[in-house]
Amino acid sequence: MAFERNTQETYYESIIRQGYSRRDFMKFSTYIAAYMGLETSAIGQVAKSLETTHRIPVIWEHYQECTCCSESFIRSDHPIVADIILDKISLDYTLTLMAASGHQAEAAKHATMEKYKGEYILCVEGSVPMGDDGNYCCIAGRSAKDLLIEAAEGAKAIIAWGSCACNGCVQAAYPNPTQATPIDKIIKNKPIIKVPGCPPIGEVMAGIIVHLITFDRLPELDNIGRPKAFYAKRVHDSCYRRPYYDAGLFAETFDDQNAKEGYCLYKVGCKGPMTYNSCGTIRWNNGVSFPIQSGHGCIGCSEEDFWDNGPFYERMTGLAGFGIESSADTIGKVAAGVLAGGLAAHAIAANISKRKELRDSIRTARENEKKFES
Repeated sequence: MAFERNTQETYYESIIRQGYSRRDFMKFSTYIAAYMGLETSAIGQVAKSLETTHRIPVIWEHYQECTCCSESFIRSDHPIVADIILDKISLDYTLTLMAASGHQAEAAKHATMEKYKGEYILCVEGSVPMGDDGNYCCIAGRSAKDLLIEAAEGAKAIIAWGSCACNGCVQAAYPNPTQATPIDKIIKNKPIIKVPGCPPIGEVMAGIIVHLITFDRLPELDNIGRPKAFYAKRVHDSCYRRPYYDAGLFAETFDDQNAKEGYCLYKVGCKGPMTYNSCGTIRWNNGVSFPIQSGHGCIGCSEEDFWDNGPFYERMTGLAGFGIESSADTIGKVAAGVLAGGLAAHAIAANISKRKELRDSIRTARENEKKFES
């Protein structure tokens, strides 16, 4: 079912009205297509969709979270993301950014839910507490659980922003006193796009929305519901320190000479080898840096249960399928023949794992496509 085309202005008309030029618009189309992992031939399709598509109504709910996802989104390094996509996508309801409050805010949300039933996108930031009958998180006297179920009923699709909505994040860490629960564990009958991270990268969030605008369908997802354009590779695979890992050069502490030389941070706890995200390619702070480049190891914030996956500053042990612990201890000390054998085994294991992931993702994508079309 396609989104309803109404009489309001298109994204392009909004961009021009805001004072941007046609050149600025085409630069943005190229920029966002690149982040989405599209071929250059798709830039025209992105531009045409933004020129002809009227805004998609959006309801953006906030539950147990710190609002870092919204903060990340509005701090994208491209002005059109914040000025146009966030503004003119028409956030019919978001407590963080809308001017209205109280009864006016709730009236705006319900008006959108009624007028655009089956057409609006529901964005959710934060986990939902299921303990004590939902009383740990209430808005206007109603529990987050009730509000989520109500808003999800008429949604075309749901975007779970950040690790709180995707896997519970810190609220769900042991012993999880509020029984913080991710969105997909509560809503079972709607297509859900998971965009994990604490917070996710602003350009990733913009890319998801532009994909929905451009193609009128969900992006290709992996076997746990994340967009493959942004979560298909490990942080380890795109890390500029990877050559040091392969050469057996590791920082032993954060203040030793090896750390000052920029060596691999695996031994001081970096979770890059087990974390799927775009941090090393898209980066943060206007695309100039990311935590590892700033000298801090990846904490794996886009993976499930990352708060309970061991101390942040101790290396992982027994990581199945990669042999990282053994490599970190022995690489650079073993004979070249043994090392080559280990690398070959690593490649075989990685390829087997990748093929399984591909099969699972294709099956999941087909199931999501059916849900989305219905």
